[in-house]
Amino acid sequence: MLRKLQSKIIKPLASCNAARAYSDRPETWQMDKLTDIGSRKIFTDEHDIMREQVRKFYESVPMERKMMWEEQGHLDREFFKECGAQGLIGIEQSADKKGHGLDFYSNVIQIEEQIYGLVPGLMQVQNDLVLPYICSYGTDEQVDRYVPGIRDGEIISCLCMTEPGSGSDVQGIKTNAVRDGDDWILNGSKVFISCGYMADMAIVVAVTDKNVSKAAYGISLFLVDTNLPGFEKGKLLKKIGRASADTAELFFNDVRLPGNAVLGGEEGVNRGFQFLMHDLGRERLLVAMGCTAQLEKGFELTRQYSSFSPFISIIFTIEKNLRHTLAEVKTECMVLRAITDKHIEAYANGDLDQQSVSMLKYYVSEKMIENTTKLQQLWGGYGYMLEYPIAQIFAGARVESIYAGTTEIMKELIARTL
Repeated sequence: MLRKLQSKIIKPLASCNAARAYSDRPETWQMDKLTDIGSRKIFTDEHDIMREQVRKFYESVPMERKMMWEEQGHLDREFFKECGAQGLIGIEQSADKKGHGLDFYSNVIQIEEQIYGLVPGLMQVQNDLVLPYICSYGTDEQVDRYVPGIRDGEIISCLCMTEPGSGSDVQGIKTNAVRDGDDWILNGSKVFISCGYMADMAIVVAVTDKNVSKAAYGISLFLVDTNLPGFEKGKLLKKIGRASADTAELFFNDVRLPGNAVLGGEEGVNRGFQFLMHDLGRERLLVAMGCTAQLEKGFELTRQYSSFSPFISIIFTIEKNLRHTLAEVKTECMVLRAITDKHIEAYANGDLDQQSVSMLKYYVSEKMIENTTKLQQLWGGYGYMLEYPIAQIFAGARVESIYAGTTEIMKELIARTL
């Protein structure tokens, strides 16, 4: 799909910044629906063409298939291939890095439409966690080996950082790799790894030098094939939400890796922390983007439900002020959309700073949880049933203030600037 659109999109996107500066496009809250195509000044008409195609694809996924994913705890491998065939993986990576060469705004569209379509966001693991590392820091050999397969959905990948007992704090990482001739021997474990159960390859964060002054200076990233001897996958971890987004614990028991498994080759040894920190703000921005889109979807689902639900009609008759809940949530959607789009534009222009994105991630995630709870309440008992999308959004919302830096960590980062 995107491959067919590239001839229409890539050239116009080159002048998007100029077009965007004079855009008279309406904002989401000025449209009939918050999810209507054709809004938001950060996008162009060319982006709308892409959005229409991406929306059509995600909306074509049958509900029965989504429920099957929820029940089995993971997507099917065929869906990754379908996304690859549609050009939805490797969106931003340049052509010389085996990607599609579109802009960041195009990736934003993919993320939002996946959420609007109520499809698990595991393509973000491929697009935003794994491919940027390989394409930015990998050797030509590493790019050639992994990127085409990931792009086409033939290789499922994951990023392994979090460990039992230490979270994502690099100071507490125990997984280690020691040299053995030209090879490395990897030992340790990781937990809460998205796509870990399905993964064919993993980027593993490991200690490679214990004699440095700070632990961060002795960290390397390894590209590890999951079929190697000693690589073991634990059982699927059961979560309170997002059951179909597989999450697993991984174990490394004397896994022998070739010398060229270090991301970036020999020059990448002990530079892992530098790689990890380079684009940390992007991950937090992505969380805010997801939160805003989920709240918009939840609002539209609830507005639609309220138009025919006897339960809500009765409540509105008895307690007129309860209809103000939708007004409150729409207003919150406006605020979150405005500040999120401001930061999307800042990132696209290379102007995103850590203080601002920390504030964004903290505020948007907390507001999303708060307002999703308000929406779920309006569904009565149906809002507690997982077969209803609002219940899935509600259950999945809780993690937003936890991953990519907890609310408490975000507040601490903000406080350091006072």
